[in-house]
Amino acid sequence: MSLARVRIFATAAARRFTSHSVTPHPARRFRTVTMASTASDASKRANTTRVIATHDGAFHCDEALGCYMLQRTAAYAGATITRSRDADVWAAADVVIDVGATYDVEKKLFDHHQREFTETFGHGFVTKLSSAGLVYKHFGEELIRDALRAASASGAEPDDGLVRKIYLKVYEEFIEGVDGNDNGVNMYDTDALAKYKDTTGLPHRVKRLNPDWDEASTPERQMEQFLKAVALTGSEFDDCVKYYTGKWLPARQHVEHALNCAKDVHESGEILRLDTFCPWKEHLYELEAERGITDASENQPKFMLWQDNKGWRVSTIPVSASSFAFRKGLPTPWRGVRDADLSALSGIPGCVFIHAAGFIGGNDTYEGALAMAVAGLNME
Repeated sequence: MSLARVRIFATAAARRFTSHSVTPHPARRFRTVTMASTASDASKRANTTRVIATHDGAFHCDEALGCYMLQRTAAYAGATITRSRDADVWAAADVVIDVGATYDVEKKLFDHHQREFTETFGHGFVTKLSSAGLVYKHFGEELIRDALRAASASGAEPDDGLVRKIYLKVYEEFIEGVDGNDNGVNMYDTDALAKYKDTTGLPHRVKRLNPDWDEASTPERQMEQFLKAVALTGSEFDDCVKYYTGKWLPARQHVEHALNCAKDVHESGEILRLDTFCPWKEHLYELEAERGITDASENQPKFMLWQDNKGWRVSTIPVSASSFAFRKGLPTPWRGVRDADLSALSGIPGCVFIHAAGFIGGNDTYEGALAMAVAGLNME
């Protein structure tokens, strides 16, 4: 069954000893029926005796997400989840995550709490892995391949290069944040006090699912809440994968087309035009790197044009994906001026606005937006 089309919600079944297990209940599984789902049902039935073990007590985002991802693999689809501190229970399980003080891929042991643990994702990433990162490192490509196959209209086997691209992107945009949070890694190298709190992220929402301090925290109640955490983290993981496979990746071809046709827009090659609006900045930086376009290049793009339901937009291109500084801005005297006043000042008909910071503007027509960008190019 495809990664992006299914949500599994499991119910708790208490045992009489220290561990508790759950098996996904068919009546509570919401799914889109496809040919692929029929083929995978037999695999799920064959794996119903498999067991994923993790610790009991307070739970966190990483093991909840790790359990979800394991249940999406062919090896552990339909597996039960057992929560226990009993080493005998771990030994009887097929895979153990976030407990046991051992990381051994061959033995399917995925803990990160031991003193000597220093594992990272690789590929240039340096954040120490949590149990979620460990599961994703070893099983993530399978999940991404399934998602790409599901996103394909023909169901064709995806190219290995595309699998690797999305595999790395999902780690960067989703999994690494879970790893860093669980391991107490600061996002910034600074001792400055935070200006505000942000407790809206996924790890905080999972934390709030733990039984409250003033209510009974029985194993049954813990399991009930842990399953909510598995469903929550899994839903957000699926949404992330679905976006990058079904929306973000297809946008690359539009950006590539804009870059290829730059000289058709303006002789400088420094103004690009999208045939439809889409996520473009990261793709542009990647394509530039592949083509050897740098700050020293004469034809490095400076502006991007696209049409929306209000007319045409002209955007500056930031120096990097996370920067507010731009390669070239719109003319300073025009910034913060709107409508007829802007058209009169600039001599360009149809002007709508230029932001006070100079990074974006609007015009009623393509010709007007292009003229605004050209003026930005010519500005000293």
